[in-house]
Amino acid sequence: MDADKKKMALRMIPYGIYVLTAKAGDGEVAAATVNWVTQTSFDPPLVAIGVKADSGAYAILKKSGNFALNFLGKGQQGAAFTFFKPAAVEDGKISGKIYSEGSTGSPVLASAPACVEFKVVESGERGDHHIVVGEAVDVHAEAAIDGRPDDAILHMRDLGDNVFYGG
Repeated sequence: MDADKKKMALRMIPYGIYVLTAKAGDGEVAAATVNWVTQTSFDPPLVAIGVKADSGAYAILKKSGNFALNFLGKGQQGAAFTFFKPAAVEDGKISGKIYSEGSTGSPVLASAPACVEFKVVESGERGDHHIVVGEAVDVHAEAAIDGRPDDAILHMRDLGDNVFYGG
């Protein structure tokens, strides 16, 4: 297989940008920018998400059995870049971002236009990213979205011409 053509083709898949958060029973908190997310079922409402296998976020998510996907909106590139680095909890904030605890215990970012909380129902450990399947158990959204909801989210292409993931 031609590696350059493979990379180019796989980078044609459009990606939204999210901040995955989780909190383990011992109080450890994770927050990481993720983009390999897709809904896989309406009933029950399921999503599959790719999480870097050796990340702290994956370790905490696995311990907690729950996670939240905080949807980033247009103009929130700064938040996406903030959570490319390991998160730090200080003064009631995660990496400087205000949050509250959701019904699953997962952090819900106050600045996210929407957030869905999930319980982990399955996972597959293969490759450099593991696949986690979550069932939606709660949702947070403060304001209605004007127009199409999928037009309101931050996309990978909004992070600049040299930011890619995949391939």
